[in-house]
Amino acid sequence: MAEAGAGATSGDKAGGIILPFALVTLIWSSTWIVIRDQLGSVPPSWSVCYRFLLAGIAMAAFARMRGVSLRIGGAGLLFAALLGTAQFVLNFNFVYRAEQYLTSGVVAVIYAMLLIPNSVLAFLAFRQPVTRGFIAGSAIAMAGIVLMLVHEYRAADVAPDKVLLGAAFSIAGLLSASAANVMQGMEIARRLPMIAVLAWAMLIGAAADAAFAWIVAGPPVIEPRLGYLAGIAYLGIAGSVVTFPLYFRLIQRIGAGRAAYTSVLIPVIAMLISTLLEGYRWTGFAAPGALLAVAGMVIALRAKKA
Repeated sequence: MAEAGAGATSGDKAGGIILPFALVTLIWSSTWIVIRDQLGSVPPSWSVCYRFLLAGIAMAAFARMRGVSLRIGGAGLLFAALLGTAQFVLNFNFVYRAEQYLTSGVVAVIYAMLLIPNSVLAFLAFRQPVTRGFIAGSAIAMAGIVLMLVHEYRAADVAPDKVLLGAAFSIAGLLSASAANVMQGMEIARRLPMIAVLAWAMLIGAAADAAFAWIVAGPPVIEPRLGYLAGIAYLGIAGSVVTFPLYFRLIQRIGAGRAAYTSVLIPVIAMLISTLLEGYRWTGFAAPGALLAVAGMVIALRAKKA
């Protein structure tokens, strides 16, 4: 009986790690292609607004179901507003615009480099050390990204200057997301319940998205197509409300270093999805570039853990 009990405990522990890891990886790998489908008759900023309005409402409901108070005080609301601006306004407006010019898998690979600006900003803000191995891995990964962008530049259906614009949007979004990530290392972020902060950040971000969308694109536009509406629901619920709490729980159980390996698997799966659904063509630049990007990320992550 004791052995059976030990086995059950071990199995439960494994399930508590493997299942969240698999869900986070698979869901976040698929969001890139869903975003691509959102780009049509609806201006990108309105799509971003709808996504995080739904996500914010659902996250607030989830917080209340868990017994987490949404009262985070004036300082907490200010922090949530800054976090929401960086993550749910700047970051995602840049992402959606990047995917107008680049294939979804390539944007996912660029975003896999998030660890690099995260570490640079953490060094500048908190003096967290950066090792030589991390720098070497980052350089290899960036060389891979350059090769993949060369492929996009040569093979894309849009004008070459649009490919460069897509790359610029991706990098701007990457830096915005990195700023949001580093903000979560601040003392106030550790004091506040993260679910409540995320709910407010999403809702405030959605309001800012709406204001920006109205200025640049006019009144709200929505596409009554089932695929579009289902995409909003998937991105808002599965891609945000389900995955963020799972990822934070994963970090608590196995540590940020091991949890970060999702960032290596996500672009690999996203590129496979892009190949199947977008007809991404692997060439002498794309294949070595993808391998270098993933290998560089693994080296950088190992150095980071060391």
